[in-house]
Amino acid sequence: MSDVLKVSDSGHVRRIVLNRPEKKNALSSELAWGIVHAVEDAAKDDNVWVIAITGTGDSFCAGLDLTGGGDGNGSRLSHQDSLLDDVGWVGRFPMVLRQHCDKPVVAGLNGVAVGAGLSLAMAADIRLAAESARLMAGYPRIGGSPDGGLSWTLPQAIGYEQAIRFLLENRTVLGPEAKELGMVGEVVPDDQFEARFDEYCQSLTNLSPVTARLTKRVLRHSTALADPEGHFRYELSSILRAFGTEDGAEARKAFMEKRPPVFKGQ
Repeated sequence: MSDVLKVSDSGHVRRIVLNRPEKKNALSSELAWGIVHAVEDAAKDDNVWVIAITGTGDSFCAGLDLTGGGDGNGSRLSHQDSLLDDVGWVGRFPMVLRQHCDKPVVAGLNGVAVGAGLSLAMAADIRLAAESARLMAGYPRIGGSPDGGLSWTLPQAIGYEQAIRFLLENRTVLGPEAKELGMVGEVVPDDQFEARFDEYCQSLTNLSPVTARLTKRVLRHSTALADPEGHFRYELSSILRAFGTEDGAEARKAFMEKRPPVFKGQ
């Protein structure tokens, strides 16, 4: 496995750790596809009963690496075809974590979770957060609509109005408020987070793996989209359309220049 992702086993728990601390674990194509493939591999391994995803350093995942991260993502954001090639993994997060994997997936939000990083977290079945963890959609800052399944997982977790307010207001919430909203199920003091995250994931292995899989299947069935792949393609086409507008270009330019954007509605 590449250095940008660390994968290890502890008993029946497969631990997947995003490892770009110098970039706050922002997603390059290498890291994003690494997550997808690591979850796919864990789903097929009979010795793995629980999948744990967390980040290194002070961040869970800061979203798409807008600086390029060595693969040019940032410089090609305005080119829709290139972006589609670069971030084809976006729609894979909810498909792999929710639709294709029957095993419980637990996200440990040790720090900031923004944009596609928040989408990754919300695609998990269960979320624990450190008290200082910061959750933010981030999409409005760069002129985009949500992707990565967030338009499905977020209102499912917190309801439609709270979801649209969170997105349109581009709010940042800390761990305790995230729990109040229903975005995470448990908040842990920072200095106890790693130990509690490991303890919780191990506790799920006390259940029969057959029971866990069947439970996830029936819950997934009860909350399923009629056409999940179609919906996630629609998400991606919407954000690409937003990125292709003058306002989208202005939002990204203002973000990089650290100034308020000037929008024209075009």
